[in-house]
Amino acid sequence: MISQRRRYYFASFVRKFVKRTSFLRTMKQYFNTYYEYIDSDFWRDLCVEKGVLRQYDKGELFAEEGRTAKYLGYIKTGSLKYVVYAPDGSEKVVGLEIAGEFVADFPFSLYGKKSRVSIVAVTPCEIYCISAREIGALMKSDAELYRVIAESSMALFDTTYNRYIDFYIKSAKERYDELVEKHEDIFSIFSLKDIASFLNITPTHLSRLRKNIGE
Repeated sequence: MISQRRRYYFASFVRKFVKRTSFLRTMKQYFNTYYEYIDSDFWRDLCVEKGVLRQYDKGELFAEEGRTAKYLGYIKTGSLKYVVYAPDGSEKVVGLEIAGEFVADFPFSLYGKKSRVSIVAVTPCEIYCISAREIGALMKSDAELYRVIAESSMALFDTTYNRYIDFYIKSAKERYDELVEKHEDIFSIFSLKDIASFLNITPTHLSRLRKNIGE
């Protein structure tokens, strides 16, 4: 159980940073577009100021499919991928995160629900982690925090839904072009195999696209 004193401490912090960051929207080019529509400064400050800096080795799990994720985190250094596994055991990449972004099984970990994805460190990572359980408990009594979580959940859904629609209305080349246009250095962060899986194409198809464009 969370002590009354700790709950008050978190509530005071939340009110302070929601007020300070509610009018802010970062103009940084993030990998995931939902960052443009959330109080990213609030989440970063919450994790950095009240979280614990944890180290993750390459290949280490931040969250595991079938288990409730323990933490929400702000990535100081490194990169991670969200993966699911097909019946044959093959890995499918459904999300990517880089330094300066937020990593979590969001919002499901806040409700104590088991994760449907695994989140894996692609490189050694430093992540400011804060307890998902504590945030989940606090949001039940803190209207401001509940609002921030609701807005963040909607932004995340919007990004995920847009990606889903893109698979039906855009060609692989169009999706690839958009990805590279926004993130020219993506191949220096993630492997060709992971990027191909994220685009839902084969590595061979991705190599062909790169070759045709002259990269």
